[in-house]
Amino acid sequence: MPRVILFITMCTLTMSATAEAVTAQRQTELRNLVHQDCGSCHGMRLTGGLGPALTPQALQGRNHKSLFTTIRSGRPGTPMPTWQPLLTDAEINWIVDYLKTPETTQ
Repeated sequence: MPRVILFITMCTLTMSATAEAVTAQRQTELRNLVHQDCGSCHGMRLTGGLGPALTPQALQGRNHKSLFTTIRSGRPGTPMPTWQPLLTDAEINWIVDYLKTPETTQ
C-alpha cells in the first residue's frame, strides 16, 4: 500500500510540474517582456537606469527566492510594480533563471 501512495504522489507531482512548464512561445514573449517592460526602468540592456542593473553579473549575489519575490510582489515605496496578476509563478521562475544566465547561453 505505501508503494501505491508513493506512486500516486509522484504522478501528481510530475503532472503539476508539466502543467507549470513555460512553452517555447511563451519564453519568447517573456524575453520580450524583460527587454521591453523591465528595460524601460532597468535600462534597455538591463545595465541599470531608474532601477538597478539586471545583468547576470549584477545579480550574482542575489538568491532566486529574493528575485522571485521582488518580481512577484514588487517593492513598496518604489516604482517596482507587482507582476503577480500578469505572470504565473512558473513564468516568474523562468524570468529569474533567464536574468541570471549569461547571454551567450540563452
